[in-house]
Amino acid sequence: MALQISATNPEHPALLLELPWQLPLEEWPEEVLVPLPRGISRHIVRYARAGDEVIAVKELAERPALREYELLRDLDRLGIPAVDPLAVVTGRLDAAGAPLESVLVTRHLRGSQPYRSMFETTMRPATMHRLMDALAVLLVRLHLAGFAWGDCSLSNTLFRRDAGAYAAYLVDAETGDLHARLSDGQRDYDLDLARVNISGELLDLEASGALHPSVDPIEFGTEICARYQGLWQELTRTSVYPAGKYHYIERRIRRLNELGFDVAEMQIEHATHGDTVTFVPKVVDAGHHQRQLLRLTGLDTEENQARRLLNDLESWMATQDDYAPGDPLGARPEVLAHRWVRDVFRPTVRAVPPDLRGTMDSAEIYHELLEHRWYLSEHAQHDIGLDTAVEDYISNILPTARETLRPTVSD
Repeated sequence: MALQISATNPEHPALLLELPWQLPLEEWPEEVLVPLPRGISRHIVRYARAGDEVIAVKELAERPALREYELLRDLDRLGIPAVDPLAVVTGRLDAAGAPLESVLVTRHLRGSQPYRSMFETTMRPATMHRLMDALAVLLVRLHLAGFAWGDCSLSNTLFRRDAGAYAAYLVDAETGDLHARLSDGQRDYDLDLARVNISGELLDLEASGALHPSVDPIEFGTEICARYQGLWQELTRTSVYPAGKYHYIERRIRRLNELGFDVAEMQIEHATHGDTVTFVPKVVDAGHHQRQLLRLTGLDTEENQARRLLNDLESWMATQDDYAPGDPLGARPEVLAHRWVRDVFRPTVRAVPPDLRGTMDSAEIYHELLEHRWYLSEHAQHDIGLDTAVEDYISNILPTARETLRPTVSD
């Protein structure tokens, strides 16, 4: 069988052909590998460079490789946070002509960390709660899309900083299955697996001395269930309101927007006696603030980053002479947003030397600068301004944070 590369982008086959597919992954030479830490995996995983991209290469049998590749593509089309599938390589042979396992190739998720890298220094319980929040949101989004994960765990997740919180990304879709709709039993099965897996992973960390002494692994494993159930209930529950109180429906939709979700489709029914109205969110899409920021500015960020940037944008708009909401003679929000990106956001981010940013993207850098400005202003009892905050951040914060901002990836 000849070597075959099935790829999502015409550029990738040419770049991937240069890699040593005739060797088992364990024998790949150092010159093609990228020395980044890996998480735990049941398969052999290596990180390599293909042109300007860092890729993750996972060795597994042909059928599961092709299946996972297609599932990851489906998740991408559904807008679910997951690693980006680039290619499947089949028909590999070694120098003696013996067959080698196929490989799945995904793009390295820049700025991400596997949970074990995050526990290299003892993680505070408050940070662990944020990880549970991120994982619960990811699991809810998967279930809303009809995807049964089948192996939800910290090991199968990557985490990226998201304006003081974390965003979780699915890494391993090998055990997953996509349906039109999940039953309660399918969701409960996923949730029970998550509880058991997370408790086991934390017990392992406890045994190695990497877990904060106040953290109970069993309780934290159970916490994912509570956080998931609370969010699922809020997103899917049926509400019954008095007839004529339509602002209650608007308030419910605003609450969902605050959680970062849009109601893409809803069902509203009047009771036969006419006294009540029933409201059911039928289709709920995540990324409310992401879409709003992208529409206004063209910036593509994580959800909490988008929320923070939108708040800063709105505050800045209020200081502009041509800002006049509702006035047809005032500048359109899109025009003001473009001006904010050009005159505020980009110059501020570019003031931070690239070699000091580590893996933080522009939106996270800007969030950090806003946080530092707030901290310094509170200490000085007056607004110290963004320029002063940038100078102090570069001089006093980033140099000591470089070690925690080093590049990391997982499988």
